[in-house]
Amino acid sequence: MIRVVLAEDNYLVREGVLRLLQEEDDIEVVAACEDLPSLERAIDEHEPDVVVTDIRMPPDNSDEGIQVANRLRAASPETGVVALSQFAEPEYALALLAEGAERRGYLLKDRVSEAGEIPAAIREVARGGSVVDSRVVEALVGARTARSSPVDELTPRERETLEQMAQGKTNAAIAASFVITERSVEKIVHSIFQKLGLTWQEDINRRVKAVLLYLADG
Repeated sequence: MIRVVLAEDNYLVREGVLRLLQEEDDIEVVAACEDLPSLERAIDEHEPDVVVTDIRMPPDNSDEGIQVANRLRAASPETGVVALSQFAEPEYALALLAEGAERRGYLLKDRVSEAGEIPAAIREVARGGSVVDSRVVEALVGARTARSSPVDELTPRERETLEQMAQGKTNAAIAASFVITERSVEKIVHSIFQKLGLTWQEDINRRVKAVLLYLADG
């Protein structure tokens, strides 16, 4: 059972996520909070496996969710964090991943209405992985290709692979989505990293961070 603390100041969104998670047999919401102080108390009391939190909450409505994620990275590195935001701006995702991509997820709130997206993200970060909303990745790729950059040299298949890599997908998962062999994906990934001037990264979480940081680099 994955024990979750949920934090969201918008009542309708909070109840929507809560009801969605209550339908999952392997996820238990042990506390639902509406601001930063109550979230911090709930974390101390329940020691959850995963925290699902809004990026912006009272009292300041700035980046409270990221603050919590950074504190947990130091105090409880085994605790996963899935940040929810209504903003597709890459800066928030990069701030969340600044101290590492392991056990971190970033989803847009629109995913609340898409069955399976949030539970899947919770499961992924609980087992040590990372998840980045595909629309955030698309925004990063779009911003990068708007400028003259090595991304322009990527083939359509390489660009599709890059987007899936940045979402945290393994070579096996990418191979399944393209209906090709894992060895073929490895060759595509090697080509991407060579064109982008990135060192080869076997670890999936390091790979996610490397790709995101490259795409966001001005």
